[in-house]
Amino acid sequence: MNLKPAEISSVIKEEIKLYSAKLDVTEAGTVIQVGDGIARIYGLSRAMSGELLEFDNGTFGMALNLEEDNIGAVLLGSDVGIKEGDSVNLTGRVVEVPVGDAMIGRVVNALGQPIDQKGPIESTAFRPIERVAPGVITREEVNVPLQTGIKAIDAMVPIGRGQRELIIGDRQTGKTAVCLDTIINQKGKDVLCIYVAIGQKASTVARVAKTLEDYGAMDYTTVVVASAAETAPLQFIAPYSGCAIGEEWMENGKDVLIVYDDLTRHAVAYRAMSLLLRRPPGREAYPGDVFYLHSRLLERSARLSEKYGGGSITALPIIETQAGDISAYIPTNVISITDGQIYMETELFNAGIRPAINPGLSVSRVGGSAQIKAMKKTAGPIRVELAQYRELAAFAQFGSDLDKDTLERLKQGERIVEVLKQPQFKPLTVEQEVVILYAVTHKYLTDINVEKSLEFENELLKYIETKHPEIFIELREKGDLGEELKKNLQNVMEQFKKEIKI
Repeated sequence: MNLKPAEISSVIKEEIKLYSAKLDVTEAGTVIQVGDGIARIYGLSRAMSGELLEFDNGTFGMALNLEEDNIGAVLLGSDVGIKEGDSVNLTGRVVEVPVGDAMIGRVVNALGQPIDQKGPIESTAFRPIERVAPGVITREEVNVPLQTGIKAIDAMVPIGRGQRELIIGDRQTGKTAVCLDTIINQKGKDVLCIYVAIGQKASTVARVAKTLEDYGAMDYTTVVVASAAETAPLQFIAPYSGCAIGEEWMENGKDVLIVYDDLTRHAVAYRAMSLLLRRPPGREAYPGDVFYLHSRLLERSARLSEKYGGGSITALPIIETQAGDISAYIPTNVISITDGQIYMETELFNAGIRPAINPGLSVSRVGGSAQIKAMKKTAGPIRVELAQYRELAAFAQFGSDLDKDTLERLKQGERIVEVLKQPQFKPLTVEQEVVILYAVTHKYLTDINVEKSLEFENELLKYIETKHPEIFIELREKGDLGEELKKNLQNVMEQFKKEIKI
């Protein structure tokens, strides 16, 4: 075969043009120290803060301390099998979790991996767990109610969609119970819920998941778990993972409710991790950025304006106090970040007043703008009457001959306290709440024995449901207590009082 030199040179030139040298350059570091869920790594000068690192045995870590001559990384798994001299590779991505509707009804760990034996999660979308909170321009005013179904909260400390309302109190005062009731009450209200369990016993979390399953709440709920048995880094990232799952829905125009149970344990896990990373300790040995730890998490809860999707994340963080001390370091931090708090009191709980909400120390900084008009009109005097009752009850212990006005206020206060009691897992609709609060504020229970108040409530709601359902229908549709409806309600109450045998 006779090839001309010109043809050979043109083929070579063409080949040179098409040739591209693809060199796969990955930077590898070396483990110089490992233990207690922390690894020190030499090299990796191009690592990002929060970057995912891969160890030889397949375990992942997260770069947190970027120091001059080494990197302090926390392990997102066991440190068994990692030894000095092992190589570590950069992945080029930060810690991410799967998001989307595939997460609904699932129980997952802090990395979004399923732990409920229901098979893999079929999700193609992922989100980084850390993200900058929505800015001022993208937010909308909080003025749409998020009904908890608990009379005492919806009347006195209303929660709006996009709000952060802290639930605070000693252990065993019903904090988680309030949050579970709120989740159960979202059934049929087009609100997706996320329950994040941080540092709790696995048996407690299993009980919560079973309760949600029993009441049909898992149809719209995701449970994110970093139990007490898991390492501090996993407990640290769990709430951010839960928030990332919620943000996906919020940006698609959906309303989300997220419960962080609880942030005291979250701060303790972060303290443990920071001390192991040799970060300088501050007050109570917490690192200096422990305020930022919670502020950057809770600020991600917002109600977005219509232009930006119109969704919302409402957060219910829980803080556990020691001996009722709400002026401790972490409680004061979180109180200053949130839009109000619901204070659960041990004395009230032990006295059988449940939910044990202290109306004096509880506040919602959103207030009446997160209530329907009917509730605002009806519940207005309750807080004042309760405060007066508490004050008078303290004095009444010492004096026997009380004037008529004082006796009437004491009677009224007793009945309000009794009506605000509510069994767990029995949330009420907002129209039922309005009716019973209207009855107590307009003194329809004054001549009823205090012990029979809850029986009166149940009978009244049954009576209206069966004989006058139009009252509930109008309240549900209009959300207001007009003059005509008020007259109708008064007539029904008087008729009910004549017929009832309590």
